[in-house]
Amino acid sequence: MKIGIIREGKIPPDKRVPLTPKQIAALQQSFVGKLSFEVESSSIRCYHDQEYVDAGVAVVDDISSCDLLMGIKEVPVPQLISNKRYIFFSHTIKKQASNRKLLQAILEKGISLMDYEILVDDQGNRTVAFGKWAGIVGAYNGLWTYGKKSGLYDLKRAFECFDVQELHEELKKVQLPPIKIVVTGSGKVGQGVVQILEQIGLRKVSTSDFLHTYFDEAVYTVLGTADYNRRKTDGGFDRQEFYARPEIYESHFLKYAEVSDIFIAAAYWDRRAPRLFELKDIQSEDFNISVIADITCDVDGSVPTTVHPSSMADPVYDIDRATLAEIPAFGKQTSISVMAIDNLPTELPRDASEDFGNQLIRHVIPELFKSPSKVLDKASITKEGDLTIEYIYLKDFVEGNE
Repeated sequence: MKIGIIREGKIPPDKRVPLTPKQIAALQQSFVGKLSFEVESSSIRCYHDQEYVDAGVAVVDDISSCDLLMGIKEVPVPQLISNKRYIFFSHTIKKQASNRKLLQAILEKGISLMDYEILVDDQGNRTVAFGKWAGIVGAYNGLWTYGKKSGLYDLKRAFECFDVQELHEELKKVQLPPIKIVVTGSGKVGQGVVQILEQIGLRKVSTSDFLHTYFDEAVYTVLGTADYNRRKTDGGFDRQEFYARPEIYESHFLKYAEVSDIFIAAAYWDRRAPRLFELKDIQSEDFNISVIADITCDVDGSVPTTVHPSSMADPVYDIDRATLAEIPAFGKQTSISVMAIDNLPTELPRDASEDFGNQLIRHVIPELFKSPSKVLDKASITKEGDLTIEYIYLKDFVEGNE
């Protein structure tokens, strides 16, 4: 089998790679005669063409002879090669309208598409993801934003750091007053957030102490779903019921907003579930949060101040508390500064790519030699130009009927 590493074509460009030069070299050595690679030449990757060449990996201009084409982000329609097998993040399974034409083209061109997002183990847990790195960069960017807003310290941007070690060095500049940071989410994204907060020496406290105790140092707490959702009828919480019928619950996050200075949103949100707060709530004098790092970046989602994604080039915008309108970043001291970059891991592309490649080596590469592979079959949205049974629900979406 010959695998081709795609030149990322989406705009803005993504610097990440599915496999690093060292990882490909090791795979070719481990699977001599069974597995080979070609890397499509690119000037934007975090790992340069010469690094692949130095590792003994072929760098070419044409990867059309490869059996499997492996990338990161959505492949632009003009770059799709007919009748090929692809794997990348397609962002189509939730019927994302922006990628309808991509899925239509994949079907028209007879392409078999696997999606990293739906690669899962026997327990249904995702096996390959960049979540931890979204958490790491998102938390760092939240601290960067607070430094800019308060004027207490000045950090490099995350993408200006060569790797996570340099980012850790930058964090030594952080000097926080006795503020409180509230975090939602304890999955891989949340774990990445906590890694950064621990790196700067912050103490984690219980939700009760967070709400009711004064500290002479900066502290943080991590909220679970039960901490800020309650049943409308009696204020109770049942996990199974909440995930099955989130619409019968309401948020009581505002009590945390009253005592928090920074909010880092790292929890998955179901659109049937209540928002954390409503936009009008920020007009209250009791709403104390001044910086929101929304890693989830769900527009019109759980964090209503996220009115659109921000970008690496323009990472922060403010929401005026009085008018509820968007204003330029740090436009008013009293406004809420929102960091909502929707592609955070690409700010630390070398580290994120290496971690992702290790996951691929562990969970995906062995499956390529199984025929059939239940894992890869489940992760297949299309096969030879047809929707697979599990994703037949996308038919109306593809046809433009919804």
